[in-house]
Amino acid sequence: MTSAAPSEKPSLATQAVQAVRAYIRDHDLKVGDPLPGEGKFAADLGVSRAVMREAFGALAALNMLDVANGRRARVGAIDGSVMAASLDHAVTTSQISVVDVWDVRHTIERRIAELAAQRRSESQAAGLVALADAMMASRDDLDQLAVHDVAFHQLLAEASGNNLFAQMVRSYAALMTLAVPRAWSTRKTREQQDMALEQHRRLARAIAAGDSAEAVAAMDAHFDTSIADLLKSQQS
Repeated sequence: MTSAAPSEKPSLATQAVQAVRAYIRDHDLKVGDPLPGEGKFAADLGVSRAVMREAFGALAALNMLDVANGRRARVGAIDGSVMAASLDHAVTTSQISVVDVWDVRHTIERRIAELAAQRRSESQAAGLVALADAMMASRDDLDQLAVHDVAFHQLLAEASGNNLFAQMVRSYAALMTLAVPRAWSTRKTREQQDMALEQHRRLARAIAAGDSAEAVAAMDAHFDTSIADLLKSQQS
């Protein structure tokens, strides 16, 4: 009977990354709080400054640290762009499809719609109505339509009052910019286009009215149509 091979020890840079994250957690640091410099960490961990520079760079790439020339590194804020890069890579390499992303979006945005109807501010409600109207006005300009569509869903997520939802929606903004024109191209008649645009208006009105049940129903109708249109675009 052969024994299992021992697991490889993490690299010095990986250990340094773990140490910095542990420092942030153990010292209860918050966004914007400064950290000790690379030299201090290097001395405490018994590694070179080059190792710490690599660790700080890795954490900065994940937006866990805010690193700028001439000042100390600070704790970074959550940023949906990190998730966006991972999603884009997964779609590009065919690990998941755009339809898969939309299916997950549907689940997430049903809850977003429900919460937004309960928590939105007056200015957010007005902004959603304005963006839905802007989509209607730009129906013949697909690039501008996609911009308004992305902004609509991002504002909706912000109105939910949950920052994680807002960052998750931000993470697939780039995919929306590509998918919206593709889906729109399958809507050949004015009637089909009007129905898709009216779904956003219906959703905006439900949020403004504080009607959670109607907001969820409107979101379901919107995604049922969007996913069907995306499937059509892939078959064409």
